[in-house]
Amino acid sequence: MTLSTSATGRVVRAFGNLLQVEFEGNVRQGEVGFVEVDGTGLKAEVIEVVGNEVKLQVYEDTRGVKLNSLVKFTGDLLEAELGPGLLKTIFDGLQNRLEVIAEESGYFLPRGVYVPAIDREQEWDYLTVAKIGDTLERGDTLGTTMEGRFEHHIMVPFSFFGKITLTWVISSGKYTVDTVVARGRDERGEEHTFTMVQKWPIKMGLFQGEKVKPTRMMDTGLRILDTQIPIMKGGTFCTPGPFGAGKTVLQHHLSKYSSVDLVVLCACGERAGEVVEILREFPELTDPHTNEPLITRTCIICNTSSMPVSARESSIYMGVTIAEYYRQMGLDVLLLADSTSRWAQALREMSGRLEEIPGEEAFPAYLASRIAAFYERGGVVSLKNKKQGSITICGAVSPAGGNFEEPVTQATLAVVGAFCGLSRARSDARRYPSVDTLISWSKYVGDVSKQLEEEVPGWGEMVMKAERILIEGNEIGKRMEVVGEEGTSLDDMIIHLKAELYDFCYLQQNAFDKVDSYCPLNRQIPLFKLIDRIFNTAFEFSSRDRAREFFLQLQGKIKTMNSIPFETDEFKKALSEIHELIETARKL
Repeated sequence: MTLSTSATGRVVRAFGNLLQVEFEGNVRQGEVGFVEVDGTGLKAEVIEVVGNEVKLQVYEDTRGVKLNSLVKFTGDLLEAELGPGLLKTIFDGLQNRLEVIAEESGYFLPRGVYVPAIDREQEWDYLTVAKIGDTLERGDTLGTTMEGRFEHHIMVPFSFFGKITLTWVISSGKYTVDTVVARGRDERGEEHTFTMVQKWPIKMGLFQGEKVKPTRMMDTGLRILDTQIPIMKGGTFCTPGPFGAGKTVLQHHLSKYSSVDLVVLCACGERAGEVVEILREFPELTDPHTNEPLITRTCIICNTSSMPVSARESSIYMGVTIAEYYRQMGLDVLLLADSTSRWAQALREMSGRLEEIPGEEAFPAYLASRIAAFYERGGVVSLKNKKQGSITICGAVSPAGGNFEEPVTQATLAVVGAFCGLSRARSDARRYPSVDTLISWSKYVGDVSKQLEEEVPGWGEMVMKAERILIEGNEIGKRMEVVGEEGTSLDDMIIHLKAELYDFCYLQQNAFDKVDSYCPLNRQIPLFKLIDRIFNTAFEFSSRDRAREFFLQLQGKIKTMNSIPFETDEFKKALSEIHELIETARKL
């Protein structure tokens, strides 16, 4: 590897993967360097500068590093390569293509092997958009190429500030990403050349345009989310839950069914077996919105628990930078980070080696600000061409023992727009999804109600009523466990039965049923109207046994209808029969 070094140094101390290096020249915070070990350069990042010494975080196993080992600094920050070819690709936390490394090195990844993030040999059909004499700024389009079904914009690099006047543009044709596609002069008369590839430091937000408030709902196909805990495109939400509660399964559903253009999946510190399952399943799964393979709209960042811990921090930032790049093209992107708890553990390990004053549970004192800065990189951006692009960020949190009072969960709850708390009790009871609506909330209910108000007048009031029924039904159920059904009034028992029906027939879905596993919004609306009618009906039963018998019959019919394809005569007939059953019971 040939480096344009800005400085060199020698290792003077080592603490695990943290090296202390004396240097000569100019070095800055966040700069990338390479530590030479047996002829191999190990990638590292400057995380602290004190006088003529720096502390380097090495992203590889430091076995073999010795006193006075040579360190070469590149002068560049830790950057992401951005250009066509990122989709359908599996990267590690440093944006190395794992498939290419596996082909070269086998199943066990060696140290010091780094490959370009974007294939330099593949040719792309490039369509020139800009013309000679055009004055452009960062983020403006030079040309386009098709990446799958998406129009990929080749933009003026975001690292370029100011205005540039084009003096030459390439004609449309088939080119590799390193081909110069345009040249121009800036306001000082200096000439610049542009290719299809650009770079951006991953720890700095990539942004051009105007940030606006989210106004569009992200349809997930999960009734419990779309109704009770809705998410907006450009919003943020988290899914905390104990181990085994179904966080990864929930994120798999979101990646498959969410109404977004692209999905960036960051497996940060996840078990290798779970990541292997993703890599095996995604190429075989079909995107229900386009009927194409799901992998064609997905970019995967893998930094499993068996990979170097130090690279976990960069994997989250790498994923959000790639998401920001596609957002600037006017696309809706969903970023799934699984899990931010293991990212926070990497921050804690780095902080400990830097001998910083620890905060709560030994996490660094700046944990909350780092988490807030990460989620703030989501949002909706209004672009020059009046298009809007968005990044919706979902962070899975793995609190030890399911304790939601621990620092990572609390710092996350302070900044996200929705909280989808998963329950071990619900997952053990085989309730899918295992989101507990009694502890979950969303700040987007009002915005979604405005969006659906024309189609369903009073949607927001219906959702609030359903939430009240759930809360009252849960309290009545707890009393019944103590005093029994006989000690509960018939009216209270009916409220409890309504809450049970809502939970069992609407909030829960059958993940193994092709129809019920994905419930689009146009199917949810008639189902929720049915539930609302049940809530509003004042049933008068002669006994508790008659009430329970009726609601069990109703549950069976609704569950059966949930497996019937929508907009079929069979579905309409089943829905009509349920309404007739309710009307008959109301008249008794």
